[in-house]
Amino acid sequence: MRTRLTIVGGGLGGLVSAISAREGGLDVTVFEARKDLGGRARTTSGDYRANWGPHVVYSDGPLWAWLDERGLARPAHRAPLSRRFFVRVDGRVHRVPPRKVVRGLLRLRSAEAPVDVSFSDWATAELGDAEAARRIAIFFGVATFDHDPGRLSAAFVNGLLKRVLQVPPQVRYIPGGWATLTDRLGRRARELGVRIQTGSPVDTLPAPPVVLAVPLARARELLDDAGIAWTGTRTALLDIGILRHRRDPFVISDLDAPGWTEAYSMADPSLAPSGEHLVQSQTGMRPGESLDDAVARLEELLDAGYTDWRGRETWRRRMAIADETGALDLPGATWRDRPTVDRGEGVYLVGDMVAAPGVLSEVTFNSAIDAVRRLTSRPKLVRVA
Repeated sequence: MRTRLTIVGGGLGGLVSAISAREGGLDVTVFEARKDLGGRARTTSGDYRANWGPHVVYSDGPLWAWLDERGLARPAHRAPLSRRFFVRVDGRVHRVPPRKVVRGLLRLRSAEAPVDVSFSDWATAELGDAEAARRIAIFFGVATFDHDPGRLSAAFVNGLLKRVLQVPPQVRYIPGGWATLTDRLGRRARELGVRIQTGSPVDTLPAPPVVLAVPLARARELLDDAGIAWTGTRTALLDIGILRHRRDPFVISDLDAPGWTEAYSMADPSLAPSGEHLVQSQTGMRPGESLDDAVARLEELLDAGYTDWRGRETWRRRMAIADETGALDLPGATWRDRPTVDRGEGVYLVGDMVAAPGVLSEVTFNSAIDAVRRLTSRPKLVRVA
């Protein structure tokens, strides 16, 4: 085994792998195809600093703890609890969800869910109320990005429920967007002596040991392995800048269809010009649905809570992404069934759709730590100073 580790991909997974490997005494080079680091943890430049979809860190999770140990987590903003939280039910916004939904969430949170049953079937049986179960399943569009979270494994969705529904909220917002986080990680990696080459696409598999911190589709090409695949989803994203209104909500959670909209600039005013808000929305795209139709649904969600937002709009960005928002476990599957981190012969796979536990970005982090742990524990590997 060579003592020089090659990492393909300069996003969150690649940078965590690089720092961990360098701390373990390996000589590390990172190749990133784009001119800037970040991967999917990208933030737009200019007056409106929008992430590529919603990005937060959970302060009770392993990623936050690892960042904080290295002085990379702070400063970070908390959720503005004094701001306005709403849900949409039957086309209208309300300050609280229906009582039966709240009771159902509390009951399900304390229950153990099975792996081999869909969330909708399990929640309906547990609650004895199909309508409440349907609304609760829809709510988890925020964490699954899917058009039908109820079709997923009950254990998978209920695991998200236990993490997401916490009082007070454990989410943290990195000032300036996630580009700030990747800047911090890139700076730390370089300080440790990691070589980072941006604008350097990799077309053939480098000599091992190598960490592929790339989407599954790219790993499948590099390894010529059709078995590297997992269930993903298509998601529509709509980001807008609007002039502020004193009654603008912070969050609207859609209980009519899986969707979510959030004024991120209320947590981090640096994301939009003075006097404006940056509002980011998401919804799972239905089979065969066009981006135009999905965006129209998101606009209806905005209509419900943001007074005359169309007349206040100052900026817009929209996009459709496929299989870029994390793994989804169908009934009968768990995270352990996803593509393995250790591919054999000194090749390791890192990302949010591989066999590692956690919520969203935590899967990427845990797989990066697992890859480096496996790599540095190999008896023939000799570390270099």
